[in-house]
Amino acid sequence: MKLLLISNSTNAGEEYLRYPLPEIGRFLNDVREIAFVPYAAVTFSYAEYERRVAARFAELGIRVRSVHRAVDPARAIRRAEAICVGGGNTFALAKKMQEQGLMQVIRDRIRAGIPYVGWSAGSNVCCPTISTTNDMPIVEPRSFRAIGAVKFQINPHYLDANPAGHAGETREQRILEFIEANPRRWVAGLREGCMLRYEDDRLELIGQRPMRIFKKGQEPFEVKAGDDLSFLL
Repeated sequence: MKLLLISNSTNAGEEYLRYPLPEIGRFLNDVREIAFVPYAAVTFSYAEYERRVAARFAELGIRVRSVHRAVDPARAIRRAEAICVGGGNTFALAKKMQEQGLMQVIRDRIRAGIPYVGWSAGSNVCCPTISTTNDMPIVEPRSFRAIGAVKFQINPHYLDANPAGHAGETREQRILEFIEANPRRWVAGLREGCMLRYEDDRLELIGQRPMRIFKKGQEPFEVKAGDDLSFLL
C-alpha cells in the first residue's frame, strides 16, 4: 500500500495546501493524473473544490479529475493512477462514498498498490471507521464503517486543550471514551502540520509536532518523526 494521510490542508496564515504540497509531490512522483473525491464539501460546490485542488496540483504537473463529473464514479476510481480524497465533513463524505460504492472500490485499489492521498476527512475515511472524526453528523451515512486501509484510527487536527474558559470535554477525553468502547483500537492524535506516510510496509510520521497515541489499558504517550510506528500496523 501507498498512503499519505494528512492532518489538515492549510496551516494558519498559509495558502491552501501549501505546506503538504512538497510531500504530496514526492509521494506521487510519476503520477500525472488523479481521481479526486470532493464529497466532504458542504458549504461550497464540488466543482469549486475541484478547481481549488486542481490549481494547487497543477504546480506538480498533475491533472485532477473529480469523480462527481463521472457517469460511473466507481469506474473512474478503478481506472485512476492515484486517488485523492479531500477534507470537509466526514459524515457527508462517508454517506456519498457509501451510496456510490466507493469504500470497497478504493480499498481494492489501495491494496493493489495505487497511491492514496487524503487530508482531514480524507484521512478519517482511510481508517476502519469514521468514529474519531471531529465533525458534526450533519447527514446520516449507512454506517460508520470506512475504507479500512489501516487498522488504527486517526483523529486529525488533534488539540491538547480546550480554549480558555470552555468547560466541555477535551479532545483527549473524547478519545478516551472511544477506546473505552473500542478496546482493540489504537488511536493516533495527528496534530496540524503533520502527516503519516505508509510505503514499503513502513509507517512514518512527517512533521515537527509529535503524535499522541491512545490505547485502552495504556497511558497516552507521544511519538515523534523517526520513531518506530510498527505497533500501529
